Amino acid sequence: MSLQWKKPEAEKIWKALERYKYVLLLLAAGAALLLWPTGEGAEPPKAAASGQQEDFDLAALEEKLSRTLSQVEGAGKVTVTLTVKSGMEQVPVTDRSTSSGERENRVEEKTVVVNTGSGQEAVVRLQRSPVFQGALVVCEGAGQAEVRLAMTQAVSALTGLGADRITVCKGSAGPW
Repeated sequence: MSLQWKKPEAEKIWKALERYKYVLLLLAAGAALLLWPTGEGAEPPKAAASGQQEDFDLAALEEKLSRTLSQVEGAGKVTVTLTVKSGMEQVPVTDRSTSSGERENRVEEKTVVVNTGSGQEAVVRLQRSPVFQGALVVCEGAGQAEVRLAMTQAVSALTGLGADRITVCKGSAGPW
């Protein structure tokens, strides 16, 4: 028994391929995506203990801002003090289920956790940055309007504070 294609059958197959070429192309692309490497060594999603806030080092941020702002031309020695309205906050992922009874509806929320080598940690859905309340910048060059403006704009850009919440004062040239 020989497997030779008869001309009418080959034409039918060719017409079917021509008609469904885009569907077949889409299926081939989907199969290629399924076979695409996933990055086996990739990090799992960030997790933190439920209700636990990540440490926020205000003093380190103030020191970094002071060092950076002291590089502005004419600023001289700079010291920055920030007040914080609220610190870093992490909101965990929760799984909500509802059930209805004869007299009551019950809603149950559970925090989604992942197992780590050292225990269980909650999966973080949202991480909120600290919210600043105000800033005080003391610098030697604050007697110049352009230096005060540069300090105000830089602190505003880095903290999200408006100019009305940033005060720039002239400091002495003495050691701090």
